[in-house]
Amino acid sequence: QVRLEESGGGLVQTGDSLKLSCVAGRHTTVTYDMGWFRQAPGKEREFVARIAAATGVTYYTDSVKGRFTISRENGKNAVYLQMNNLRPETTATYYCGGAGTWSNRASDYISWGQGAQVAVAS
Repeated sequence: QVRLEESGGGLVQTGDSLKLSCVAGRHTTVTYDMGWFRQAPGKEREFVARIAAATGVTYYTDSVKGRFTISRENGKNAVYLQMNNLRPETTATYYCGGAGTWSNRASDYISWGQGAQVAVAS
């Protein structure tokens, strides 16, 4: 089991920015592809962004391209999600996950943190 812990959520206004952090167990970010997902009340968990363990290549869902940036600091075993120009529809609980395969399917991620709540007021 991979240890993951998210932080950085909060209540913001439309157009504001937030940076989510995910601290992982030792060597996690260089072993697993890391992803950010979100889940709004009553909806399924959906893919947001991912970063490859070996290359650092990133991939985003279309709705966040140009506004969100995923990054990592291997020395700190951390993955980040910088979210700019936030909109009310991005309100959700955001989860950090680790996967052994390059995927945007939640079912491929073997471990999750407890989530960080993000609420965007209009």
